[in-house]
Amino acid sequence: MAIYTLPELPYDYSELAPVISPEIIELHHDKHHAAYVKGANDTMEQLAEARDKDQWGSINGLEKNLAFHLSGHILHSIYWHNMTGDGGGEPLERDGVGELADAVAEHFGSFAGFKAQLSKAAATTQGSGWGVLAYEPVSGRLVVEQVYDHQGNVGQGSVPILVFDAWEHAFYLQYKNQKVDFIEAMWKVVNWQDVARRYTAAKERAHNLLLAP
Repeated sequence: MAIYTLPELPYDYSELAPVISPEIIELHHDKHHAAYVKGANDTMEQLAEARDKDQWGSINGLEKNLAFHLSGHILHSIYWHNMTGDGGGEPLERDGVGELADAVAEHFGSFAGFKAQLSKAAATTQGSGWGVLAYEPVSGRLVVEQVYDHQGNVGQGSVPILVFDAWEHAFYLQYKNQKVDFIEAMWKVVNWQDVARRYTAAKERAHNLLLAP
């Protein structure tokens, strides 16, 4: 039985147009995200088989594959909800996301500084990857992280709350090789209500983590 399943989109394929075309959303969700779900399930089965047979010659590759596919599934599951057709701008108190806005200003100096850092992180990820705003539970700060190939440059225990997909499959059909243009356009569809809910949840659950004194 599959452990992981492909979540339904919270909107139809055309919701994010013209920033992201319906064709990209359909392919991205139904093909690429689905492939990560299948990859994670397949790898879990292969690990179970290795345990049953006590054969560990492929353990390094299997663990890497699990991290790759599982992270792809998790990040995409966040990604879809991080966007909305009537989003964009910046988090503001009058929109009910003042706590998030205050945290961004405190931890990055200003929204402009945060926007520049996340945009650069997403645009300059080597190869394929993501720019991520995450809650780091040891310091209680928001940090920007750079995820390449779904792995790397991530503080352990940090919780992603806003993710920008910078893999070519996220934009190439529409933006060609202009990744920077795609990332700039992404700010027009950020769902700050969703990001704020994730920030609140991450803070509330931080005490459940076993942290170093």
